[in-house]
Amino acid sequence: MQRMSANGSVTSLQLGSVAGAEKPDVHLLPCEIEHDGPAEVTRYFTAALKDRKHEKSVSFRGRGLKGQEVSCPHGYTGLVLRENHKPTSDQEDRTVRVSSVFHRFTYWNLDTPPTSDDGVVMAMAWPEIAEAIHGLVDD
Repeated sequence: MQRMSANGSVTSLQLGSVAGAEKPDVHLLPCEIEHDGPAEVTRYFTAALKDRKHEKSVSFRGRGLKGQEVSCPHGYTGLVLRENHKPTSDQEDRTVRVSSVFHRFTYWNLDTPPTSDDGVVMAMAWPEIAEAIHGLVDD
């Protein structure tokens, strides 16, 4: 059990839930969906995928998306966390479990091709940059 504290409340992560976690395909879409929970994604996201030069293109609800698959940094694993019980206030302790794990995902841009300047791509480089900044310096 891992514990984190913020705003006077404690969030506990049930690490034992990693072993039984699903390993689904993960997509990061450029939209806000007002739903929290399982969804029949294949029912709504079954577009004809065109794969050209490391760029994927699909249509989601009539909008063109261009995407790229990226991997988590070496030594890192992506986690999808789920709460069994939603707290009623910011002060209430929380417990989350790992519902899914992933090592790569596809991120999508609205109409624009993916580039190395996209925030998601730059974020995946951060652990290596942080290690260089904070690592030991040889004399």
